[in-house]
Amino acid sequence: MSDPFFHPVSGFDLPRFAGVPTFMRLPHVDPDNPRFGDVDVGIIGVPWDSGTTNRAGARHGPRQLRDMSTMIRAQNGATGVRPFEVLNCADLGDVPPNPIDIMDSMNRITAFYDRVLAAGITPLTAGGDHLSSLPILRSLGKDAPLGMIHFDSHTDLFDSYFGGSKYTHGTPFRRAVEEGLLDPERVIQIGIRGSAYDNEDLDFAAAVGIRIVRIEEFFARGLDDVMAEALDIVGTAPTYVSYDIDFVDPTFAPGTGTPEVGGPNGFQALQVARLLKDVNIRGADLVEVSPPFDASGGTAFLGVSIMFEILCAMAGK
Repeated sequence: MSDPFFHPVSGFDLPRFAGVPTFMRLPHVDPDNPRFGDVDVGIIGVPWDSGTTNRAGARHGPRQLRDMSTMIRAQNGATGVRPFEVLNCADLGDVPPNPIDIMDSMNRITAFYDRVLAAGITPLTAGGDHLSSLPILRSLGKDAPLGMIHFDSHTDLFDSYFGGSKYTHGTPFRRAVEEGLLDPERVIQIGIRGSAYDNEDLDFAAAVGIRIVRIEEFFARGLDDVMAEALDIVGTAPTYVSYDIDFVDPTFAPGTGTPEVGGPNGFQALQVARLLKDVNIRGADLVEVSPPFDASGGTAFLGVSIMFEILCAMAGK
C-alpha cells in the first residue's frame, strides 16, 4: 500500500474548483523536498514549445492539464485499478525552460530528469511540444537504449527543417535513434497519417527497423491486434511511451498545433493506453496539448485522462 501522504485530495473533502491545482490533486514534491526520495511515479510539466514549426501554444499545456486533472478520481472506472493506493505519486512541478534557447532548455530538462532517475522515480510527463521527449530520453536512455511505443499522426523522424535545423518537434526520434537512446528494432509508431512532404521519414524508419502502423492498418486490424504486436515488439525490457494528442482525431482533440483528420475517437484513445498494462514502462509523456486551440478544455481533459490510464498501467504492472 502507498503512503497516505501521497494520496490525492478527494472531491468530497474539497470541491474540485477550489484549492491550488496540482496534477490529479496530488501533493507537490519538488526535488528539494525531503519526501522526494519516497516518490514512485512523479508527474512533471515541461512547459516548452520552442521546437514548434507552425502553431505554437503547447508551452501552456502543463498548466491547463493540471487544471483539468482535478477531475481525475481515485479509481479507474473500467479496470478498477486504484493507482494511488499502489504507488506513491506526486506532482514534481515544472522543468523551468529557457524559451529563447533550445539547447539550454534541453540541457535543463535532461538535468532535471537525471535527478528524477537518480531518486528511482518513474516520470510521467505533460508537455510541451514533442521535442521535449528528446532531452527526457537523454536521461532515461543514457545507460541502455529503450524500446518505445509511440502514438502519433506523425513519425517525428525527419532529419532537419528550414535548411539544417536539427532540433524541432518533427525530429526528436531521429536524434534519439542516432544518439543510441532508442533501440529502433524495439520501436513501434501507431496512427501515422496525413499529407506528407516526402518519404524521408518512412525511408529512415525502414532502414533502421522501426515498425510503422499507419492509421489505415490500425483501423483494418483493430486496436487489440495492433497493441498485441506492440507488446511483442517491445518485449519485457524497459520501454518509453510517447503519446502525442494529435494521434486522436481533431473532432475529439482540436487543441493541438498540428492536427490530422481521420484518427481514433476519444474512447479508442483511452483503450490503447489501457492496453499498456503489461509493458515495462520506464517513463511516459503526453505532449502537444495547446490551450490556445482548446477553448472548452476538452483536449486537455482527454489528455489527462490518457495520462491517468498510463498511470494505471504502471500500477497494474
